[in-house]
Amino acid sequence: MENNPLKQLGTLGQSIWLDYIRRDLITSGGLRRLIEEDGLQGMTSNPSIFEKAIADSHDYDEDIRAMAHEGKGAEAIYETLSQHDVKSAADDFRPLYDRTDGKDGYVSLEVNPHLAHDTKGTIEEARRLSPALNRPNVLIKVPATAEGLPAIRQLISEGISVNVTLLFGLPRYRQVVEAYIAGIEARVAQGKPVKHIASVASFFLSRIDALVDPLLEKLIAQGGKEADLAKKTRGQAAIASAKMAYQIYKEISDSERFRKLAAKGARVQRLLWASTSTKSPDYSDVKYIEALIGPDTVNTAPLETLDAYRDHGEPKYRLEQDVEEAHWVLERLLELGISIDNVTQQLEDEGVEKFNKPFDKLMETLAQRSPRNLTRES
Repeated sequence: MENNPLKQLGTLGQSIWLDYIRRDLITSGGLRRLIEEDGLQGMTSNPSIFEKAIADSHDYDEDIRAMAHEGKGAEAIYETLSQHDVKSAADDFRPLYDRTDGKDGYVSLEVNPHLAHDTKGTIEEARRLSPALNRPNVLIKVPATAEGLPAIRQLISEGISVNVTLLFGLPRYRQVVEAYIAGIEARVAQGKPVKHIASVASFFLSRIDALVDPLLEKLIAQGGKEADLAKKTRGQAAIASAKMAYQIYKEISDSERFRKLAAKGARVQRLLWASTSTKSPDYSDVKYIEALIGPDTVNTAPLETLDAYRDHGEPKYRLEQDVEEAHWVLERLLELGISIDNVTQQLEDEGVEKFNKPFDKLMETLAQRSPRNLTRES
């Protein structure tokens, strides 16, 4: 076990979380084995993950039928199923949460993705979900949309721990950190404790390269000087963005403003690398883990990526290597006519829709699995 690359990540300051949840993983003891044997330190979920878990198994059928007979609608059934799994997973992680004094051992549940542009609705749903889950080691996922930012601030000020999701760009990341710190400051001003509040900023990676690479490939196909530059930057946009995000993280966490809050017990909002499964066969299947290993970070990966890293990962502190090159890559992209800020805004817009679709599909699946014609009314 000492040679397990996944476990070695912890010695380098990085927590490895699982981007997956399914009931049989928990009931079979598989999750506990991942915690014990691989050093797994947390778990994230999203509407797409739950859609696949429920649609691709029959583990939930009995509960769905029972709730349908009680007259519950599809959304109410989904909430019951998802909350049950999140609470069960959180219980498996609770010893780790206690042992690390609340640094790790978290499980995340997302607000309804259709609330991504609804500040008030997001706040109200998070206020409802947090006590319903009733676990100190649960994070409520809130999207990093313009409308999500004030919700993040408000929820943090109320003592609700938040996983900020669908984060792609550096300007937005600064706004996310500002929302978190402002929330902590508001709570301190009220004379309330902040030590128990946790937050991660989930920076999505592979989708950046998946959008930028085709633009670069067009330039490569055209030939000339731009083609040479495009070759040098292909496949580099996501890693470069992440490395620059970590520099922002260090700048803010080392600031006098945050040190004052830390003195009162505030925790840093850690960067979490998300969307870490490699989309292109041209790249290593552990590309988005290997390059971004560093202190006070989290990497959440699907089972396939965890298996790959366990098999051939080479843990080494790399997050602050080649920072100047990362800056160079982002500058060259702009020189090539590719605005990374425009790219990441497009990804945010598309990301919201990518979560809405599986959520809606899940509502249809629940209706089909039920012995009566369920509506989405709860």
